Amino acid sequence: MYESFFNLKKKPFELVPDPDFIYLSRSHKKALTYLDYGIRERAGFILLTGEVGAGKTTIIRDLLNKKYDRLVTAKVFNTRADSIQLLAMINDDFGLPTAGKDRIALLRDLNDFLLEQYAAGKQPFLIIDEAQNLGADLLEEIRMLSNLESAHSKLLQIMLVGQPELRETLSGPGLMQLRQRISINCHLRALTPEETAEYVVHRMEVAGNAEALHFHKGVIEIIHYYSRGIPRLINIICDFIMLSAFAEEVREASVEMVREIIGDLDFENHYWNGIITTPIPAAAAPAGAPPATGPAGAAGSGAGTLPPGAGGSDLASRLASVEAEVSRVPSVLNELNELMGRLRAESIIRTPQPPGERKEAALPVPLKGGGEVHAKVEKAVSREAATVTPAPATGGLMRRLFGGAGSPWK
Repeated sequence: MYESFFNLKKKPFELVPDPDFIYLSRSHKKALTYLDYGIRERAGFILLTGEVGAGKTTIIRDLLNKKYDRLVTAKVFNTRADSIQLLAMINDDFGLPTAGKDRIALLRDLNDFLLEQYAAGKQPFLIIDEAQNLGADLLEEIRMLSNLESAHSKLLQIMLVGQPELRETLSGPGLMQLRQRISINCHLRALTPEETAEYVVHRMEVAGNAEALHFHKGVIEIIHYYSRGIPRLINIICDFIMLSAFAEEVREASVEMVREIIGDLDFENHYWNGIITTPIPAAAAPAGAPPATGPAGAAGSGAGTLPPGAGGSDLASRLASVEAEVSRVPSVLNELNELMGRLRAESIIRTPQPPGERKEAALPVPLKGGGEVHAKVEKAVSREAATVTPAPATGGLMRRLFGGAGSPWK
């Protein structure tokens, strides 16, 4: 729509994973190098993880575009399946018939196919995308597929691709054998602010014009903050920026324009569920919206920001209220100590004891200011103990409250 206005051959910020646009950040370059090595060296299991939109599919497509001479590839993208369905999808992508076959028949066909490929000098390679949807049982069955082997080599190489939740599943105690077989382990990290700037220019350059749009100071900072450095989200923001610039017939993106776009998209709530994990840069607050706060009230430059109406005087009054409550603790403890002394005294008075075995009540050590109460209770115990008539075995306040087998108040 806006390609001719910006002298572009095609849209630079499409969401389709296009290996022509691949940008090799430090993390992506490292992952691509490791994956290439793993394929060439026939590593048993390869693990690739990254956040949604981090570029996993783009990496895979770029990898397969290298056209390895003897690689025979099968790809599974639908992992919402049971054991037989998953096995059928694997066989089907390898070009094997699957209709009407049970699990045993599917495994036998796959094993025969892998042996044929090995004899022909081919290298079967299985890619399972969205592997975070697989439970521990299915992952264990996939591990068992790697047991298909000749006398000298594994017959099937497997790459697991998924979101970070896949690593959590793999860390379970029942998947130790699978973890030990992972030879290549890669994770795609988000782009840094500097890489975000390079990424945006790179996409426009590949599309035909690296100077299609001039970004004012602070704009890239806003893009990086709200995208968290995730390439797919960078594309979404930049596509709307170019559309807005086209509508206004300008070839530059200002901070005000980008803030308005962020506000219109309700970006934080729509893409991040309103969860803010880092302080918001001063330029990044959407136009017409109050600055959002991160954990512990982080906002703007990171300093705590009180909501409207919650000034310093309100905070001081709250602190004074808390201090007043804390100051009452010693008096409450004294009252509790006195009450317990009275209750224990009553228990001793009302509980019958055999002659010659009467013991003095074990009174608690009084807190500061409790000596007078202690003396009164002790005097009451001495007076009442000499004249009291033993109560029935079921009597006694503490027995009624806490009595029963094993109770110290019997």
